Amino acid sequence: MAGAAFFDLDRTLISRSSSLALAGTFWRRGLIGKRHVAQAALAQLVFTSLGAGQAQVGRTADRAVSLLKGLSVDVLRGIVAEAWPTVLRPLVYEEALDLAASHQARGERAYIVSAALQEVVETISRELGFDGALASRAEIEDGVYTGRLERRLYGAEKRAALEELASAQGYDLARSTAYSDSHTDLAFLEAVGHPVAVNPDRDLRRVVEERGWPVLWFKRRLGKQ
Repeated sequence: MAGAAFFDLDRTLISRSSSLALAGTFWRRGLIGKRHVAQAALAQLVFTSLGAGQAQVGRTADRAVSLLKGLSVDVLRGIVAEAWPTVLRPLVYEEALDLAASHQARGERAYIVSAALQEVVETISRELGFDGALASRAEIEDGVYTGRLERRLYGAEKRAALEELASAQGYDLARSTAYSDSHTDLAFLEAVGHPVAVNPDRDLRRVVEERGWPVLWFKRRLGKQ
């Protein structure tokens, strides 16, 4: 059984929150107001500075998905595709791409595993040449978002999704590698034999020091196409 490589998205593969990065595009499309953009920025500031418990993350995710109610899935995919070259691609860490390529070169598949929405993560995964994506799923009826989440990949759910994929594809998690910046991904990191902290937050740094896990610091970004 081969191992695989699993990359968290926000602040691991890219330098900031993908959802916050897309807020400006939503606003320009007239889909959200300036107040929503400001709220997203404030939530991101609190999260990155102080961390967030599962309840707070859950409330933030629910509010974000509720804004999609009535929006076509195809429209969201179009927004992400439009934002890719000038908004999302410039945030991608070159070091992360180099690592993913090195895993693939030795026969390991590379995945993005994120709490962001599936449609967002799938686009990023495809554009960057990853082998697949695991992400949160929003409820869809007749091609339109209902405003509710079906599955939020956060905490224990993120690890469960990883284990489900490994079981389905025959990956050996003991031989696999996971990369993340956040202490909220501790269960995700513990699921593999080779956990790696990337630009770790304060709480993850404490865990790293206790357990002797490797730490990587990413700085170089791709820039616009």
